[in-house]
Amino acid sequence: MNEHEVEVRVRYSETDQMGVVYHGSYVPYFEIGRVEWLRNKGISYKSLEESGIALPIVSMHLNYKKPARYDDLLTVKTKFKSYSLVKIEFDCELWSEQNELLTTAHFILVFIDVKTGKPIVPPQYILDIMKS
Repeated sequence: MNEHEVEVRVRYSETDQMGVVYHGSYVPYFEIGRVEWLRNKGISYKSLEESGIALPIVSMHLNYKKPARYDDLLTVKTKFKSYSLVKIEFDCELWSEQNELLTTAHFILVFIDVKTGKPIVPPQYILDIMKS
C-alpha cells in the first residue's frame, strides 16, 4: 500500500492568538506522516541516520484550504508518489474530523551521505521497498 494515515492532535503551542494553527506548524505534521509512512514500510529514520544517511527536504509546496484549530484531531495522509535513484517524493493531505480537506502538500527529499552532504543512492532494501 502506497498510502499511510496517522492522527495528530493540535496543541495550543501550535496556534496563533486566534486559535488557528500557525502556518509553520503544518510542516511537522507532514513530517510525522512521512516518518510513519517509512516506519510502516520497515524503514527507520533513526537507523538511516545511524548508517550515515540523511533524508532532507529539498522542495516543499503547501496549499492551505481551510484552517485547523486548537484541539482538533487531524488525519495526516501520506502517499508515496515517486522515486529516482537519490530522491523520493510524497503527496500529503491533512483532514479534519469532519472529513474536510484542510491542507495539501508535496515534498521532495534526497538521500544524502551525512559525512559529505552529497546525494547518494540508498541501500538496496530501500530501493526494493520503493519499487514494490
